[in-house]
Amino acid sequence: MALDELKSAVPDYAKDLKLNLGSVIGNSDLPQQQLWGTVLACAIASRSPKVLRELEPEAKANLSPEAYTAAKSAAAIMAMNNVFYRTRHLLSDPEYGTIRAGLRMNVIGNPGVEKIDFELWSLAVSAINGCGQCLDSHEQVLRKAGVDRETIQEAFKIASVIQAVGVTLDSEAVLSE
Repeated sequence: MALDELKSAVPDYAKDLKLNLGSVIGNSDLPQQQLWGTVLACAIASRSPKVLRELEPEAKANLSPEAYTAAKSAAAIMAMNNVFYRTRHLLSDPEYGTIRAGLRMNVIGNPGVEKIDFELWSLAVSAINGCGQCLDSHEQVLRKAGVDRETIQEAFKIASVIQAVGVTLDSEAVLSE
């Protein structure tokens, strides 16, 4: 199992991450598609080659081809949107918020999977990328669709652990050179 390989690569000083990785993935209450779509989208967003190499095969095995593609689409579109909307929000000039974005985001309207799943994956990626405006937007869509706070928190818990594992493993790789 790739998850075990990834956990074994986590250094002893980051034991909490190792335990949390097993917990957020191995003991998640999310349905399989939501879980593995979140894992894949977050592994991509983490920008960690090791994390992505280890988690992608298991995600692919647990997702339909449509869900696999949609999770990758969520990571891709949010990589763009998180930079755009975070920048717009951080600029002190509110006029930027009135200018048409002019960016294509068709996949959000037709992701190829349940809208709730795509929104959850987009929220998790937005947590990694630190876009408050996108986090609020996706959280509001999920809450209006009846998704409870515990489910939403589960997604950003997964995001936080995957990101931390990626940072730790990539740092160790650099330090061991």
